Amino acid sequence: MSDAAFDELLAFVEDELSFATSHYNDSYLDRRVSSRMRRTQSETYATYLETLRNDPDEQTALLEAMSINVTGFFRNPDVWDGIREVLRRLTATNETVRVWSAACADGREPYSVSMLARDDPEIDESSVWVLGTDISEPALETARSGVYEESRTVDFADQLGYLNDYSAYVQRDGRTYRIDSDVKRNVAFERHDLINDEPKTGFDLVICRNLFIYIDNEYKQSMLATIARSLRRQGYLVIGKAETIPPNLKSAFTVRDARLRIYHREALETTSLTGEQPESNQGL
Repeated sequence: MSDAAFDELLAFVEDELSFATSHYNDSYLDRRVSSRMRRTQSETYATYLETLRNDPDEQTALLEAMSINVTGFFRNPDVWDGIREVLRRLTATNETVRVWSAACADGREPYSVSMLARDDPEIDESSVWVLGTDISEPALETARSGVYEESRTVDFADQLGYLNDYSAYVQRDGRTYRIDSDVKRNVAFERHDLINDEPKTGFDLVICRNLFIYIDNEYKQSMLATIARSLRRQGYLVIGKAETIPPNLKSAFTVRDARLRIYHREALETTSLTGEQPESNQGL
């Protein structure tokens, strides 16, 4: 009965609320649903489904809970060292460099790209344009505002310490951090569902980190194919360090730096960004 009720609940979310539950791991979905069940004091999936059917506010709350909003400024600094090298290469050979930060949550990753471009003298900041997308409208509202409130468990100053002097790009007032208008100027945000929506076009670099770990393997291929179709020839893809690319997508992506999970849209020389030979693509 419990499994059937859970399946019925997920079917409602997919069919009526247009959230592709079938693409996500059941364990991830169960954690998010259970959290909302506790908030609404629903003891069973069936009881919660009844609440969900009759309460538009709860529908919104569940969709927000299911959205993956784990993010940070310059998360995994070693990966940002790799992104720095990619941006240096791209701006050296292209008049315009377009970056897509997919599943960007509240915008800290796209702003990190913009700040990095300004902070590094070897990157032509005027050529770098960033699009941040997510499925969560509340997260995108925060992203567009560029105003972030620090919590007790998050140290923005530490995250922004990756830069030479973050005060050049962020105004701090106690626990409130405001992204400067110059940093925001070349960053745009819009809603996009990487699972259901059409590919973008014309990007040189796609950053999509820490989404695929929640996605069932059978659906990773279509999502990565969407990203591949969004990249220009010789474009780059960066995914999370704990994530994998199914072997049947080897023809679309070539390893550029295996440790940092940086890939190339098509094959090129086999040296990594650091000058080392990359590891085999097997198992990625």
